[in-house]
Amino acid sequence: VIRDWSSDVCSSDLESNVKPRSQCDPQTDPDHQSSGKPEGSRGESYLHTEFTGTRAGYSSGRRWGMCTEVGGKMSEKEIVFCKSGGCTAKLGAGVLEHILERLPKGKKDENLLVGYDSKDDAAVYRLNEHQAVVQTLDFFPPMVEDPYIFGKIAATNALSDIYAMGGEVKTALNIVCFPESMDLNILGKILQGGAEKVQEAGGSLAGGHSIADSDVKYGLSVTGVVDPEKIWENNGARPGDCLILTKRLGVGILCAANRVNQAPKGAMEQVIASMTTLNRKASEIGRKYPIHACTDVTGFGFLGHLHEMMDGRHSCKIYADRLPVFDGAESCAEEFLLTAAGQKNRNHLEQYVRFENVSFGMEEVLYDPQTSGGLLFAVPGEVAEELRGELREAGLPAEIVGKVMERQEVEIQVEGRK
Repeated sequence: VIRDWSSDVCSSDLESNVKPRSQCDPQTDPDHQSSGKPEGSRGESYLHTEFTGTRAGYSSGRRWGMCTEVGGKMSEKEIVFCKSGGCTAKLGAGVLEHILERLPKGKKDENLLVGYDSKDDAAVYRLNEHQAVVQTLDFFPPMVEDPYIFGKIAATNALSDIYAMGGEVKTALNIVCFPESMDLNILGKILQGGAEKVQEAGGSLAGGHSIADSDVKYGLSVTGVVDPEKIWENNGARPGDCLILTKRLGVGILCAANRVNQAPKGAMEQVIASMTTLNRKASEIGRKYPIHACTDVTGFGFLGHLHEMMDGRHSCKIYADRLPVFDGAESCAEEFLLTAAGQKNRNHLEQYVRFENVSFGMEEVLYDPQTSGGLLFAVPGEVAEELRGELREAGLPAEIVGKVMERQEVEIQVEGRK
């Protein structure tokens, strides 16, 4: 749905229900009730988005598209650059499990050290005794309006899987879906942002592939290398390990709040800074320590990736008051500024989780899908504080957020303040 504040059209369905603003009944038309012009909009076009919260969803998207005549009036039929993107666009974990478990496995290759059956962050294939290739790919629709920033975020997110395996980035290939009717300068900005992040990672951008599509999508296929004896799998945690998280949580919630102009002042600047920070430094520091397990926290949320780390063999206790969380994320969640992907995560995971003295808002933060989130380490307790200290000295908001235990009745226990 499109709202152009410079016109007199108000509509909840432009295809079939266009009417002049003067005919909208403010008592019965929920679209009109929420249609007060946002402060500072200056006649820009606001795009209605799918949204699970209680407020109408308007995104201050840019006006890139074509004009069509609808109901006798000229209205801009836009290609929406920013609707609901990033890792909130992932298929739910439950759907993927249902599909992947039915795929034919084929003959086992002893050199395939990590494959899709392990639910890990990337595939690892051994070349020789001292070297293995790490392969991954990741792409998604935009979650911010600036194409250059989107390119940086998408690339940072894709590169992260190499770091989560303890590897080093070597090459990357662009993956592009782009509408033929859209300004190619936009694509140029996306690719510029991505290329800069590949260079920052120490890799080489070696090419790519593009297709015409109705919506924008971008990401990378990335190849790295790792010592076969030093791979960080996501399910190697041991009882007694401490859990360390290297970035703040709440990305999806704050992006959702931003789409309805409800994000706290300065919140998106903090979120974007986090989403464009490579996990390279955290990974390099982690290699100095005996990491038992590692994953990056992305679309399945903190609890989803933690569930994969426990692997049905262990349990853990999480201390809610120690979790690094963006300012305003919990309060936005309390106002039901949520994502559909977060609710999919809750539906899939709530059978494995027990909360004690934890607010609804914090629960939602823990289910919230993260785009380009931090690394989650499982390390021996005796080195945890030292690792945390070194990560924080490097400027990362790392915290020890919990501990791994022997398997218990409840897999994940989240404790708040009593």
